[in-house]
Amino acid sequence: MRELLIRQKQVLFFIIAGGLSAIVEIGSFKAFSTYLPHFFSGETNFHGIHYPLSNIFSTSCGIITNYFLSIWFVFERGKHSKRKEFAYFMGVSFVSTLLSLGFFQIFYSFIFKDNINLIFYTLSPEMISKIAAIVLVSILNYSVKKKVIFNG
Repeated sequence: MRELLIRQKQVLFFIIAGGLSAIVEIGSFKAFSTYLPHFFSGETNFHGIHYPLSNIFSTSCGIITNYFLSIWFVFERGKHSKRKEFAYFMGVSFVSTLLSLGFFQIFYSFIFKDNINLIFYTLSPEMISKIAAIVLVSILNYSVKKKVIFNG
C-alpha cells in the first residue's frame, strides 16, 4: 500500500514538474518563434523544417528546467553518480528532442492547419503542434527516466 501511495505521489510530481517544464518550453517557443524570424529569414521554413532554432532553443530550456525539477521533487537519487545521471538524462533528452522535433514537423505540416480560439487566447498551428509533441514525448520520458536514470 505504501509503495502504491509513493508511486502515485511520484506520478503527480512528475506531472507537475512536466507541466512547469512545458510552460517554460512553450513560453520560450512563443518568444523564440516570434523574434528569431526577424534575425534568421529561414526560421519559419528552413528546407521544409519549420521553426528549427525556436524548437531547439525552447526544448533546451524545457529540458534544463525538467532536470532540476526532477532531481529536486520527483525522483530519488542514488542509482548513478551525479555526473552519470546528468549524462544519461541529457542523452535521453537528446533523443526526446529529436522525437519532439519530428512530431512537431508532422503535426505542423499535416495535422494542425487552423487556429484554435480559446476565447481568451488563440492557439496558432505552431503552438498546437508544439503542445501535442510535448504531450506525446512526455509519456515516453517518464518511463525511461524512472527505469533507466533514477531509482526505478
